[in-house]
Amino acid sequence: MALIGLVVWAWSSVAAWAPATRGAQTTADEPQYLLTAQSLGTDLDLDISNQLAEGQYRSYHEVALDEQTFELDRSGTQISPHDPLLPLLLALPMRLGGWVLAKLTLAAFAGATAAVAAWTAVHRFGVRRATAAAAVLVFFLTAPLTTYGTQIYPEMPAALAVLLAVAAVTARPSSASVSVMVAALVCLPWLSLKYTPLAATIGLIGLMTLARGGNRRLIATYLLALATMAVVYAVTHRAIYGSWAAYATGDHFVSQGELSVVGTDPDFAGRSVRLVALLVDRTFGLAAWAPAWLLITPAIGGLVRRRPSNWATLLVPALVGWLTATYLALTMNGWWWPGRQLVVVLPLLVIAVAWWADSRPAVTPLMLALGAIGVVSWSWVLVEAYLGQLTLIVDFWETGNPLFAAWRLLLPAHFEPNHLTGLLIGVWSALLVGAAIWGYATQPLPISPQGASARTVRARP
Repeated sequence: MALIGLVVWAWSSVAAWAPATRGAQTTADEPQYLLTAQSLGTDLDLDISNQLAEGQYRSYHEVALDEQTFELDRSGTQISPHDPLLPLLLALPMRLGGWVLAKLTLAAFAGATAAVAAWTAVHRFGVRRATAAAAVLVFFLTAPLTTYGTQIYPEMPAALAVLLAVAAVTARPSSASVSVMVAALVCLPWLSLKYTPLAATIGLIGLMTLARGGNRRLIATYLLALATMAVVYAVTHRAIYGSWAAYATGDHFVSQGELSVVGTDPDFAGRSVRLVALLVDRTFGLAAWAPAWLLITPAIGGLVRRRPSNWATLLVPALVGWLTATYLALTMNGWWWPGRQLVVVLPLLVIAVAWWADSRPAVTPLMLALGAIGVVSWSWVLVEAYLGQLTLIVDFWETGNPLFAAWRLLLPAHFEPNHLTGLLIGVWSALLVGAAIWGYATQPLPISPQGASARTVRARP
């Protein structure tokens, strides 16, 4: 597992010096996290007013900066409208090695997440080590998981927290597992408020697991710890940001209100198309850049059919994460690499694919072949970025990769609504549903002992 983590860290690190936009190593919200990390590392506070005034961001963002905040009091205090845990994690790296070490630190998080994903697949879901390693490397060496190994967002630390929580939930209930569960769940909203629905979902699953164990002391400890941490979160945010959410210090939310983070007039019915577009949009879909992600639909079908132990602990949080990206996220495209809103739950789907491939040996060669295409796609963009032909954020889709150019013609252009887009959305919706049904219908059930239901027998002891 450690070797997997090392490989992923090294591969993710390659992108650390690639430009995010013209004339800058970072863009959009990334400078905000680094500014706060600088403030924590040097001033031991969240006030970035002096960092802004002195232009301390120019080493990683040479162009004009969107400050995103405003003066909060007469002393000119300015606090970035983002939750503080990621800057706290990056404060020491920023102090010691600047933006480069900060990015390499996030690459280390990617390596740790990959290692934990492989460990969880093997020890919690009975996947063979070779299959787990193959699946994890296929997905962590391709976009978006390798991409967010160096982009300054909380997605990868959050993905690690989710995996640790799931590993703890699926362990034998004990003081240690409860401690890991609570710590991981508490980290999620401190990384970003948008992870709260996911944290609540895993937290509820954890409570149900403890309830089945019947240890009242563990249940009481778990509930008391989570309740205490919730109060600390609320009180701290109220004291620092003047509201229950960090968004309150953002200049964008002064007139629109904090709830505008999901849109001022959201069309939730219209957003339903994201259910499919998040996977197959020709620019911002996962499969556009790494076709191996198409395997998640038959894998889910097979998992639902077989229902191995803890299967719902994988799929329910993954579903909540996908629905959050579909309906609550302001947009699925922005100044970031595609898939940002899904990264937090994608490792869970990687484990699902690993389990499916382990139960269907013929799947592994296909997974590896699709993974190779994803590695080529990411490598091509990366080389072009280093050659100055494009950047990783603002124009990555202009890549000259002929494979990508041909493949994307088969995918819907979600942001160019026309009859062809509607047709392709319909076709891909049918294909994905069909793949899930095929995965369900063809998934072999284990041979059960006499008198036992096949669905109650674990695929692997």
